[in-house]
Amino acid sequence: MIAELVAVGTEILLGNIVNTNSAYLSEQMAQLGLSVYYETVVGDNHDRMKAVIASALDRSDVVILSGGLGPTEDDLTKEVCAEVMGLPLEEDPHSRKRIERYMKEYEKNHPDRRITTNNYKQAQVPKGALVIDNHNGTAPGLILEKDGKTAILLPGPPNELIPMFEESVFPYLRKKQPEIICSQVVKICGIGESQVAADIQDMIEAQTNPTLAPYAKTGEVHLRITAKGEDEKECKKLIKPVVRELKRRFGKNIFALEAEKTLEESVVDMLRDQGLTLALAESCTGGAIAARIVNVPGASQVFTHGFVTYSNRAKRKCLGVKKSTLKTEGAVSAKCAKEMAKGGCANSDADICLSITGLAGPDGGTKETPVGTVFMGCCYNGQTITREYHFTGNRTKIRQQAVASALVLLRECIMEGIEKND
Repeated sequence: MIAELVAVGTEILLGNIVNTNSAYLSEQMAQLGLSVYYETVVGDNHDRMKAVIASALDRSDVVILSGGLGPTEDDLTKEVCAEVMGLPLEEDPHSRKRIERYMKEYEKNHPDRRITTNNYKQAQVPKGALVIDNHNGTAPGLILEKDGKTAILLPGPPNELIPMFEESVFPYLRKKQPEIICSQVVKICGIGESQVAADIQDMIEAQTNPTLAPYAKTGEVHLRITAKGEDEKECKKLIKPVVRELKRRFGKNIFALEAEKTLEESVVDMLRDQGLTLALAESCTGGAIAARIVNVPGASQVFTHGFVTYSNRAKRKCLGVKKSTLKTEGAVSAKCAKEMAKGGCANSDADICLSITGLAGPDGGTKETPVGTVFMGCCYNGQTITREYHFTGNRTKIRQQAVASALVLLRECIMEGIEKND
């Protein structure tokens, strides 16, 4: 069954509000097993709305519209949809009573405000519509069915739309759709998107059900396995061998099998499992790596110190970087990163310290050390390694890539230490 989403509101087109409803509804359609091929935003204009709704109903089985159900003249969704489907409007006594009750309560709380009669416009519904009570506002939701097509009208505010969808619309659509869709995410780090894509090309070419799709993030590649089946148990059975094969191909580069788990969470979990403490010595990232770490609940169990040594003086004073190193090699060098990492461990008594120093730009680069050059060091088990990176983009992008790569390096160092201990 094909579903289509239409978000109504000129304020969305102007950028005054962000259209979060379509993202939420898309996710719900996937869970229900409905295919979504089109999502549209249309302003509060009768003719354009009419054309959009007519096209949507022509090519899709279910059209879900959000917004435009309020009491003002530019709230036209219900009127235009009824016109397209050839359904006359009539007052719904039940909705009228609910609106009256809501307004009386509103007057009690706001005695200085006048209740206008245009609020009762919301009690007008297309003939034969299934009315959905709004427990968080005045505009009821509506389900219209005609000639095998269904239009579902929902209020725009997310705090009204989401409860209404979950309480009434999801069960309604679930009965119409015999199959469900389940998905599993496999998260990979330390390998680029192009390499991952090449390594799974044969799986993608042979796929039917389930399907496999890569999604790139800064420093990560996510693989989403999606299966369609009669129930969740069948879907999981289809997904399981694909996950097994991905584990065989990517091994320790897989850091998570849950959509919610982040790279920093996997690092904190590894530190906690091994009973290790962490210190960070940052220069060009200015504490951004530490910010990612402390976003993880329970990070205080493993994270002890964060040194932000932006100046050369701070590198010398807080981390013991040698003056000669800064003079001969420079702050952006492998030797400086090595001494930062060793000094971070020595001055914090942490088991492991990761350091980072580099040029995020836009100025300061040279032919020998261009903008985007970043050095990292990791001190663990009495040994210190360094890595050199070259990132591209603006200052923000370079710093984001550096933070992601630092977390990957930190994870690799912990894993290497675990393997040596074993």
